[in-house]
Amino acid sequence: MPFSQVKPALQRALAERGYEDATPVQAAVLAASAEGRDLLVSAQTGSGKTVAYGLAAAIDLLGDGETMGAAGAPLELVVAPTRELAMQVASELAWLYASAQARIATCVGGMDSRREQRMLAAGAHIVVGTPGRLRDHLERGHLELSELKVVVLDEADEMLDLGFREDLEFILEATPAARRTLLFSATIAKPIANLARSYQRDAVRIDTTRHDEPHGDIDYRAIRIAPNEIEHAVVNVLRYFESPGALVFCATREAVRHLYVNLRERGFAVVALSGELTQKERGEAMQALRDGRARVCVATDVAARGLDLPDLGLVVHADMPANKAGLLHRSGRTGRAGRKGAAVLLVPYNKRRRVEQLLESANIAATWSGPPSGEEIRAGDQARLVNDPMLSETPTEEDLALARSLLNDRTAEQVAVALVRLHRAALPAPEDVFDDTRGGSTPTSVSGPIKTYKPERDALVDPIPGEFTRMGPDDVSWYRLTTGRSNGADPKWLIPLICRLGHVTKRDIGQIRIFDRETKFEIAKAVEAKFAKAIEATVGDDIRIEEASAPPARNFKSGPGKPAGKPAGGGKPGGGKPYKGNKPNQGPRPAFAGKPKPGGKPSHKARP
Repeated sequence: MPFSQVKPALQRALAERGYEDATPVQAAVLAASAEGRDLLVSAQTGSGKTVAYGLAAAIDLLGDGETMGAAGAPLELVVAPTRELAMQVASELAWLYASAQARIATCVGGMDSRREQRMLAAGAHIVVGTPGRLRDHLERGHLELSELKVVVLDEADEMLDLGFREDLEFILEATPAARRTLLFSATIAKPIANLARSYQRDAVRIDTTRHDEPHGDIDYRAIRIAPNEIEHAVVNVLRYFESPGALVFCATREAVRHLYVNLRERGFAVVALSGELTQKERGEAMQALRDGRARVCVATDVAARGLDLPDLGLVVHADMPANKAGLLHRSGRTGRAGRKGAAVLLVPYNKRRRVEQLLESANIAATWSGPPSGEEIRAGDQARLVNDPMLSETPTEEDLALARSLLNDRTAEQVAVALVRLHRAALPAPEDVFDDTRGGSTPTSVSGPIKTYKPERDALVDPIPGEFTRMGPDDVSWYRLTTGRSNGADPKWLIPLICRLGHVTKRDIGQIRIFDRETKFEIAKAVEAKFAKAIEATVGDDIRIEEASAPPARNFKSGPGKPAGKPAGGGKPGGGKPYKGNKPNQGPRPAFAGKPKPGGKPSHKARP
């Protein structure tokens, strides 16, 4: 649908930006049935809703004129949940209403309130702000809403989730009764419906979300990973896709900080966004993303709400979204305005079922796979180098002169090798990541079945026949990993982890003992020097490897997992019940291993 019924001033702005046809939500708000009415709208992220409510309000703001006229008390108020979204909305409305000569003021937390007060005093046609700062200006008498014609609540569900209901109600109570109220929300849950009933009059319900199909421009990938390798998987995913812009979601500020530091140390051009940053720091991060100095943004859900980054082709869910709405909101940062994008979920084995349910509830058919391998990443690097436009661009005379000078002293092969090295030097090295297929198919990174079981207290994993060498006590040294059963420790990913961190092979590992909070394992003394040097790099990591003493000897005759010192079982083959008294042909009574019970009766139960 073309923008034929839009005011000419806005038509020119849309044409300059390359808008030809209205999106479904834009067409819906411009329909004759919605003209002049309150609107309750739910639309997908990236569907053009900012332009939609900008166009919907134009008839009220411009009337029969082509320009806004002198600025005084605001005619439109837009309320958004976060500073970034409010600033982005103001930027969108600025170009849309540029030909209409609209003055737009912003009132957001973290900015200079005195400067905002001066802007409001000078007059503004449209005010965009966050709930808390708008209420503050209202209470101080800096914001006058008596001339208001349109109120827009953008991302209303998020504002309620963030606890802004009281502020919203205060703001809406201060607006004229005859205003239009346009409420935009990703979902219309009960709190949103209650808000609409209280502050809207006979609202037109518009729903352009596609409930029967996922976002067609987003390619969903679910990648199996070991629980301890999330950070390494993020590295490989970023390297594999090599998107001009990528957004990585974490659940907490601490996780954002940790991942940001690690990606920066690996050579990524990365910024962080979280609630603990100052407004200046957040502004600098956003500017770095927009001008291309950074290509990766690590953020929490709240900090990334409403972000519209240029060339954002990749969204990575390093931590799982809380629900379907979170999944769609996060992923919707890419695949916008007809551009293609990828959304990657990093799925530890213990969260696979939950992710499958989440994808099913969102009607998303994701492609499951292991993490990108180093070989796949290097193959992609080679293809990108061979097809780099730099190699086909027309050279300048200065370029040709320097090239001839290089070829005078060096062969073409030497120059090409130098080019390859320069290309690789700018790329962070891929990680060796394990494909954890528990809950799915058989692991591809470890050949042969892994012999293990889950006793109640601790486990012993015997060497795998044909894969490991059984070693005696004098041939091995014991080490410990700072993770255990409480963190899901399992030989299927512990063995590749030890090999990777210690620069050894499976044949150098002896038995493994898994406890609740730690894991002890044997390393062949023949490789101990190399192993000890390699594990020095694990200091400070979430999972460290340290030297350890041998764990207590175990007696497995009575069955796996029984504490050491417990009788092997009353003389019965293969174990059985503990010895309970002197009976014929049962051998001598076991040595007393416990303290006397009250009354002098001894206990024969051995302490573990």
